[in-house]
Amino acid sequence: MDPSDPLATVAQWVEEAAAAGVVEANAMVLATVGTGEGASRPSARAVLLKDVSGGGLVFFTNYRSRKGRELAANPWCAATFAWPSLGRQVRVVGRASPVDPAESDAYWATRPRESQLAAWASPQSKVLPDRAALDALVGAVALRFEGVDTVPRPPHWGGYRLVPEEVEFWTRGENRLHDRLRWVRSGQTWAVDRLAP
Repeated sequence: MDPSDPLATVAQWVEEAAAAGVVEANAMVLATVGTGEGASRPSARAVLLKDVSGGGLVFFTNYRSRKGRELAANPWCAATFAWPSLGRQVRVVGRASPVDPAESDAYWATRPRESQLAAWASPQSKVLPDRAALDALVGAVALRFEGVDTVPRPPHWGGYRLVPEEVEFWTRGENRLHDRLRWVRSGQTWAVDRLAP
């Protein structure tokens, strides 16, 4: 582990989990803080890490989704990667902000057309009366972009970069004596300490 760059180790552990055959090795549970009536209530869901760059963890979503609305109101969030079969876990706490539109455009261009249409169609996190309503939305979007070679990125869809203030690496140990090493940001450097299991 590089004491000066915990994100390099995060990327390495994700790659090692994928190489070990872990399904969706890049899945992380992202926790945000509620707004409005749900103020101060946590909300968590799994998202896929797509890149480790620019000093943070990059994921993509609908900005109008619950997580998008919550991050707009309070950028502090936490993410956890868990690979039980490998006896490893990573916990990250920091602030998320939207990535540059060009970065979202670049990733959007790599997505399958069907996923692009789904991003246009889904009013993510909104209540739907039934599955038929969602299918109708997808059908309408498919008609809208019929004959269009390149589906443009919706303005309400893009990436976030979670820039950590704290990163903890957990490794399973015998007799529940796990190793917990925590990086805490101090300006542009990191302080590393060991936590009791």
